[in-house]
Order: sequence, then structure tokens, then C-alpha cells
Amino acid sequence: MIQPEQTYRSADPRDTHREPIRITAYTPGHARAHIVDARSGKKFRQILVSSLHATATTRDGKPRRTGYVLEGP
Repeated sequence: MIQPEQTYRSADPRDTHREPIRITAYTPGHARAHIVDARSGKKFRQILVSSLHATATTRDGKPRRTGYVLEGP
């Protein structure tokens, strides 16, 4: 379940320098969540919630290569 203040990191293994993101606002049922950079709190933007994943693996057990993976609350 997506909630404000959750932190996500990029699932792309080639992405070693991308800053984690933090959810600032989300209304259940909506297609987008409001996010900012986790460390700085800047760069406000929106992201599709379909890009946010609770685990780092797919249903088949393979590592995710796209989207963002939940780090913590």
C-alpha cells in the first residue's frame, strides 16, 4: 500500500547515482503519486503508481529492472 513518507530506490541495476524518491502525497485509487527527491526534498513531480513496487523481485522471482522498489517508510 502506497503511503506518504515511503522511500523508493531505482530498480535499474545500471542506475548507481540516481537519488531515491519519497512519496509526499497519494490518494488511493489515483494513477499518480506526488514525489520529491528523498534526501533534498526538492524536485517535486508526479509518478505513475504502476512504477512503484513493494519487492525487488517479480512474480517469477527475477530481479526487477524497471520502476522503483520500496526501501522503507
